[in-house]
Amino acid sequence: MIQNISPHEYKNEYRPQAPDESSVLLYYDGRKIFVKIEEDQISFLTFGEASRYHKDIYQHSTYLFTIDEERYYLAEGIEPSNFPEYHLEDYQYFRGARPKYRQFAAVTGWQLYRWYQSHCFCGRCGKPMVHDEKERMMRCPECGLMEFPKICPAVIIGLTHKNKILMSKYAGREYKKYALLAGFNEIGESIEDTVRREVMEEVGLNVKNIRYYKSQPWSFTDTLLLGFFCELDGKDDITLDRNELAMAEWFEREEMPVKEEDLSLTNEMMMAFKNGKV
Repeated sequence: MIQNISPHEYKNEYRPQAPDESSVLLYYDGRKIFVKIEEDQISFLTFGEASRYHKDIYQHSTYLFTIDEERYYLAEGIEPSNFPEYHLEDYQYFRGARPKYRQFAAVTGWQLYRWYQSHCFCGRCGKPMVHDEKERMMRCPECGLMEFPKICPAVIIGLTHKNKILMSKYAGREYKKYALLAGFNEIGESIEDTVRREVMEEVGLNVKNIRYYKSQPWSFTDTLLLGFFCELDGKDDITLDRNELAMAEWFEREEMPVKEEDLSLTNEMMMAFKNGKV
């Protein structure tokens, strides 16, 4: 999965120290990420490179995280035209970018970029927010409101029936491949109840024997994904919610239209069923 970057080590402790010349600069513009691609390998600007054109870049950056001993920062004020070997690439490209640890850095940084962008002003009194000096937090100096990065829990559901699994496709989304049923946890709801509710809402089926499988951080949607397998309880006739799904269909284990990749929990769960591991 995307977060499995071994032998590289991801360190997410907030350590707001000043960058040096070798520190990595991540620059974003909406849904695009500034990147160099050479022989299908991605890399990012360093502060040493950026400072040739932006002398004050060291004063306009926010510490994000460290991978191995390489520190990554969010930077502002870059003029992309100064760096012709780099370009802005849509975030969807990074579903398959390599090397894997830089792919992970790009999308994790994009998650934090979007959070910082949406918390420039206090949601309670409207005053400008400031960066806290000790924690990854935006703080209102006027009313004291504290905002931390938000992570939304959601479920991925492998619904099985004998030798079959239910696969689906989303309605109205960029992602067009087969997936499993999924949905966000709601206020006051246990995560197991989320599984039951989402299956009923999306395909009109009851479930039993809910079993936790594995979790995954998913920066594309600010989500912590929790994977579950469960079994059909009752009839297998599907009542499709066409606002959420374009299709849903039962597939025999041996006929599942899916190939292995190393990005998502959804794919790992589908391959686990296809290969008879669950």
